[in-house]
Amino acid sequence: MITPYYVDDAVELYLGDCRDLLPALGLGADLVCTDPPYGETSLAWDRWPEGWPGWISSTGMWCFGSTRLFMTKGHEFTTAGWKFSHDVIWEKPNGTSFTTDRFKRVHEIATHWYRGRWADVHHETPRTSYSGPDKSASARESRMPHTGRIGAHRYVDDGTRLARSVIRGQSVRFQRRHPTEKPTEILIPLIEYGCPPGGLVLDPFAGSGATLDAARLSGRKAVGIEADERYAEAAAKRLCDPFTPSLFGGAL
Repeated sequence: MITPYYVDDAVELYLGDCRDLLPALGLGADLVCTDPPYGETSLAWDRWPEGWPGWISSTGMWCFGSTRLFMTKGHEFTTAGWKFSHDVIWEKPNGTSFTTDRFKRVHEIATHWYRGRWADVHHETPRTSYSGPDKSASARESRMPHTGRIGAHRYVDDGTRLARSVIRGQSVRFQRRHPTEKPTEILIPLIEYGCPPGGLVLDPFAGSGATLDAARLSGRKAVGIEADERYAEAAAKRLCDPFTPSLFGGAL
């Protein structure tokens, strides 16, 4: 038996190297949602664990990263049977850059990957409210060159639209627990898209527990693994507090 570092009704957090713990735990998650170290700096913790996409037992995964990362490490995903689906951009109000010869970087990328048949993978795009003109339309037949013919159909405007692939959100500043912590308002739509309600989300690089918190808030269960005890302790404290302040001063 492996003892969790933290456990509640929805979340389990383990302290250790995911390379050792994943085989021992034998987890089959509905969705992986993770922000691995990119291996792009000289910081001691920023080391890409070679081959980790192959250790995952799941049919769907969201992985944060940079374009450089996915260009250089993409073969590790495809070799492990992952197929690229699409990506979502997190747009920040301000970015951090130490160079003056490039555009100021104010975004991060989350890529979605899947295994097996697309029809068998859970994917349900969240919808956002819409207050513009009613777009209901009578039955008609349409044809788009890039999608082919669509039979006659009637569209009823329900006052919502598919969530956009660019999500604007504040960086975590208040009560920041990890140098690369992601805000829950970015993570929740990704989890709702790729994991059914009540399903299991896995984060093998749990950091300060943002994914675990977001999964719990969205009605899913979650298992996280973190190698650094400083961040595992920060995650445990976060998960113990049901009134964690949000970026907007309320309670999540």
